[in-house]
Amino acid sequence: MSESAPFDTDKLIRFHHCDPAGIVFYPQYFVLFNELVEDWFNHGLGIDFARFHAVDRLGVPMAHIECDFLAPSKIGDLLTFRLAVKKIGTSSLTLAVEARSPEDVRVKATLVVVLASLEAHRPTPFPPALRAQLERFRI
Repeated sequence: MSESAPFDTDKLIRFHHCDPAGIVFYPQYFVLFNELVEDWFNHGLGIDFARFHAVDRLGVPMAHIECDFLAPSKIGDLLTFRLAVKKIGTSSLTLAVEARSPEDVRVKATLVVVLASLEAHRPTPFPPALRAQLERFRI
């Protein structure tokens, strides 16, 4: 488990990420961002994301995304996705994410995710223990 910001993980760009031109179809980055958040929970925070949903009945849906597509990515590219916490609110997180190749940054985004009860479908405050874990990834 990582000790501090940022959290990095590598992702292979696959055929299903690409459009007929052979480059990543831009909405696929949003799927990859969601995978990044799940990977961060599992490997960065040490929280089993499946259990978080199925047993704890909590989720972290995206409420807002700002994204800049800086360079194309194509099938076979191995990109490093990086995540860091910019802001922790009562029930929301602002995350800075980027995907880069060894040569350049391909995409940068700011994500706002909300801790939500899957029972009530409403935001819920971060418990103190989770808030402490999130702080380790603040930039």
